[in-house]
Amino acid sequence: MIRPQKQDRDTVPKQQPMDLCRCLAKTWKEDSGIIEPGHTVASHCHIVGAVARELLQRMPRLLRQKLFPQGSELVAAVHDVGKVSPTFQYKIFRSINGQTRTPPELKPTSHLKESSWGGHPGVSQVTLEATRTGHYAPKIVGLHHGYSPCVEGKLAADSQFGGEEWQQLREQLLENLKKELNCEWPDIEDEYQARVLAGLTTVADWIGSGSSFEKPTPNWQDRIVPAVNDAGFISPDLQEGLGFEEIFGFPPRESQKVFYQQACQPGIYILEAPMGLGKTEAALYAAYRALNENDATGIYFALPTQLTSEKIHERVGAFLNTILLPDSIHRIPRLLHGNAWLKELEMGEEGRPGHSWFDARKRGILAPFAVGTIDQALMAVMNVRHGFVRAFGLVGKVVILDEVHSYDAYTGLLLDELVHTLRRLHCTVIILSATLTRDRRQFFLEQPVHNLEYPLITSQPTDTDSPTELPVTGQADRAVTIRLQIEDQPVVEEALRRAEEGEQVLWIENTVGEAQDRYAVLAARAAGMGIECGLLHSRFTAANRQCNEDYWVGLYGKGTALRDRCGRILVGTQVLEQSLDIDADFLVSRIAPTDMLLQRLGRLWRHLETPRPNTARREAWLLSPPLPNAIEHPCQAFGSTARIYVPYILCRTLEVWHEIEQINLPGDIRFLIEATYEERRESGAMAQWQHELEHGNRFRKGRQQLRQLARIGLSSIGKTQSDDEAATRYSDRESVEVLILQAVRTLREKQTTQLTFLDGGVLLLPSNPKQGGDRVWRQRAAALQGQLIRVPPEQAPEPVLHHSLHWLKEYLYLGSRDHETARLRVALVQPDGELQGLNGETASPDYQLVYDGQRGYRAIKHSD
Repeated sequence: MIRPQKQDRDTVPKQQPMDLCRCLAKTWKEDSGIIEPGHTVASHCHIVGAVARELLQRMPRLLRQKLFPQGSELVAAVHDVGKVSPTFQYKIFRSINGQTRTPPELKPTSHLKESSWGGHPGVSQVTLEATRTGHYAPKIVGLHHGYSPCVEGKLAADSQFGGEEWQQLREQLLENLKKELNCEWPDIEDEYQARVLAGLTTVADWIGSGSSFEKPTPNWQDRIVPAVNDAGFISPDLQEGLGFEEIFGFPPRESQKVFYQQACQPGIYILEAPMGLGKTEAALYAAYRALNENDATGIYFALPTQLTSEKIHERVGAFLNTILLPDSIHRIPRLLHGNAWLKELEMGEEGRPGHSWFDARKRGILAPFAVGTIDQALMAVMNVRHGFVRAFGLVGKVVILDEVHSYDAYTGLLLDELVHTLRRLHCTVIILSATLTRDRRQFFLEQPVHNLEYPLITSQPTDTDSPTELPVTGQADRAVTIRLQIEDQPVVEEALRRAEEGEQVLWIENTVGEAQDRYAVLAARAAGMGIECGLLHSRFTAANRQCNEDYWVGLYGKGTALRDRCGRILVGTQVLEQSLDIDADFLVSRIAPTDMLLQRLGRLWRHLETPRPNTARREAWLLSPPLPNAIEHPCQAFGSTARIYVPYILCRTLEVWHEIEQINLPGDIRFLIEATYEERRESGAMAQWQHELEHGNRFRKGRQQLRQLARIGLSSIGKTQSDDEAATRYSDRESVEVLILQAVRTLREKQTTQLTFLDGGVLLLPSNPKQGGDRVWRQRAAALQGQLIRVPPEQAPEPVLHHSLHWLKEYLYLGSRDHETARLRVALVQPDGELQGLNGETASPDYQLVYDGQRGYRAIKHSD
């Protein structure tokens, strides 16, 4: 039924409707550069509906029944009915033929700004609102480009949408699609079904807009199955009935056995156990059992940061190579190792090079098996562009949240909402932590818990009302000697002395700058002592970082034959406290919150069988101010550490640790954590720092503000954020990506840009990105991803205009064209390591920017 037409503010010429068979949805570009007509709206919608149906058929039946009501593919199919409108058709025909050959029934509409109603997704939404399609379907089709269109007060029969005649044409297309797909509108029950159906719609649209369907061939039906395969949506082929020892090569500990016997169906399962007890293997075997029973669609292994997720790839890769059949596509490392798999998979329109979802960090969440960051999972519940695509990617999976500790109030609230949502998406949620507080456990479970034993398994399957808490046997206690040091110099001397005696020393700082400075001092002293020094942190290119990690984990890892050749000192940041299997003889750490310190201690004498010098003792030295100074003036006393961690928590930590001379691990872990984080009433200076923790100050937001900001990020009422700008962890310091190169040269005769990487490798970027084929295009883009570094904006090279990076736009995502400058910064490394702009200009007015393979990216303030 057509609603009465309202009076429009715009003067819109009368638009005669076109035949549906002439309304175009797509264009395509020949190798010569000529733009040709692509699929019609009718055929493109039918293609997307067929892709959605194929995606649904690959899901377990129970999952389809629970989350995707019958007829879901119809919602995906009708996403582009809004392209049957005079503004869109005028625009698309103009892009093909020029004004003189535009169909005569289309009048010029260039004065109309489609952005005022969100373009064709907005027309799709008002079209469905004018028909009986239910409450959720109109919003889903309006959202398929990631943002909700501004259509409030607009009606389908408004003249800027073509009036009643064009609306009748759109309604005719709706009826045609119902007949072609032989289904009716689905009965969408709640927001969770709506969210994953929105994700299905968008993913089906991306695949249906990919290279498989560029040319308007009549036999597109034959391309549906191969296109879905090429996007990676292939059910895993499992080796069935494998035991724990068959997969991992050693028998399970009792704690591991109890855990995977509990985590046998969708629900939430928490394993609190010390570092080195095999939490990862317990979680992976539980995931294998869920896959084996067809209770899961895949695995998403989420870690705190991109850096910590790199090394776990190898362990997950080995796991997959064991559980999958030899000819399974998912055994190939492309799905696991950084950006390597990007060149293989055709993810459709938005997943092409130069688009936002070519990024491996985003696309991994759609793959059946992926290791990624917690951030991508958190965005599944946030009001960010394509957040619902991430929710669709997680449906029915085993989601392993590893290294879950005491996130701040902002991320903690997002994490609670994520766990709540995953349970309703029929996921098996596994939470692994060595240092979880009881309060955090209660928030995850939304139920009170009481047991404070350690190690502990807490389980709550989806169909049960209350959690089960099971203490399990852990490893025997090991005593660690603790010494607090106020001055740095004695610690430097001790580290060098121990390394000279053959020990493998680990030194962890809290900021990249401090780690770089510490490395410079130690490396200079060690050079003449036969001691090897290394540095690991986040500001290396992916290529350099991987090389550094492989080398140093190889030396500090389990049972390495090279370990006893010389003493070593490895300096780094928080990356050393998580996920890397490194084993130090002696640990030095800057003071940090208790849970972080315990993680760092987990890298000390990690494996009993590791050979050590006779002089080695299980000992850790903590660099820390005196407690009275810290309580009176924490910002000055803790220095840059107080900008990373909250001063109140640092003071509480120091209270617990300042008189400790020895701790027993894992026996003391629960006590140390609860003593640091339990709520209490404060007095004196501590009352002030506690008040700032809750309410903030002019430099830092408090818990209340952080929770409110997190709620805004979750709300569907506010403005949808770009997923590149959305904050999954609150910080006053954002970051930007910098592309680091040695040289850029334009080869005009070949219409190609030649890039020289830091290692001397050369990459040619043709102006026609498809030169050599789609796979080569993706290879070039994946190679560029390995040259990126993320740094604070003020320490980055100056922004550049979009058009100055035209040679990159088909290979790297430069951000929205709505912004004058590109989101990406680019710099060239000179022979002395200094960074310059593309035209030889100073990279930054405030900093000297330097990059080298030993220390990474540095920003030296000119005043220094």
